[in-house]
Amino acid sequence: MLQLSPHQDLPESLRGGVVAVGNFDGMHRGHQQLLAAAKAEAEKLGKSFGLLTFEPHPRSFFQPAEPVFRLTPPALKALLAKILGAGFVATVSFDATTAGLSPEEFIAHQLVKRLGVSHVITGFDFHFGKGRKGTSETLVAAGKTAGFGVTVVEQVADEGGMAPFSSSAIRSNLRRGHVREAAKGLGYQWVVMGEVVPGDQRGRTIGFPTANIILEAGAEPYRGIYAVTVREKKGGPLWQGAAYFGDRPTFNTNRTFLEVYLLDQDMDLYGRTLVVNFVDLVRGDKTFSSVGDLIDQMKEDCGMVRKILLADKPLDFPLAKAQDQGLIAL
Repeated sequence: MLQLSPHQDLPESLRGGVVAVGNFDGMHRGHQQLLAAAKAEAEKLGKSFGLLTFEPHPRSFFQPAEPVFRLTPPALKALLAKILGAGFVATVSFDATTAGLSPEEFIAHQLVKRLGVSHVITGFDFHFGKGRKGTSETLVAAGKTAGFGVTVVEQVADEGGMAPFSSSAIRSNLRRGHVREAAKGLGYQWVVMGEVVPGDQRGRTIGFPTANIILEAGAEPYRGIYAVTVREKKGGPLWQGAAYFGDRPTFNTNRTFLEVYLLDQDMDLYGRTLVVNFVDLVRGDKTFSSVGDLIDQMKEDCGMVRKILLADKPLDFPLAKAQDQGLIAL
């Protein structure tokens, strides 16, 4: 799949295609409906289809002091888009210049000149341009003038129609430790990709050597122990693991970690990039009066992790199936 940097135009062979526009953080089930609509339109027209998205997240530009809890950093977002059939992802650099464009200028520069769109797919609540004045109605009107079609996808909710899918709701679930609820909204288990970096070796000294992964600024799932499955980004076997997110209150470190202990494995993982799939929360973080008490609890936690993973059943959604097959680790 082709990934365009902010200053690249779409190659002539892909111009005139169908483009889904939005932030797409999480690539959740609502976003997946947009991509499905884009794919269907592209097949009808005999065209390619792709995404136009923004980096950094616009909220990071407008509120730089408050890091955004990103569900899917750029590399993961592009990978999920590829699995869903997109042929390209074009990035718009969200900076002062972009923020200052009128809706009409944004359409002319990005959609018409850069991508040469034949059809645009967007959500009902998409806003763009200076002051967020651009709406789906703006796109429809511009399309009639510039000669491209527009499909507006209405709000997508769960099977009962009661809970609309949204990145904010998924972040809220993860902050509260409701991992399975977040997965239902995402259509796959929340996943973190990161390189293993050296830690302080404390886990190894107590019999639980861990792989330490640095999360992006703003990532803030509930602090505690999780049942996870783990693969290397390059592929390979699926490992079972217990992951810890927190600041180790027993040891007064005052640093936040994501540590992964692989069950029944003992290997050097430094420098490798791991894909960690969050299956369920085991317990919240807590302080122990002694290292011995911590070790006893960790043994109990690992037993619970085994039970959770043994009983886990894959979700019946396209990205969940790809995740189960290891495609999200490629």
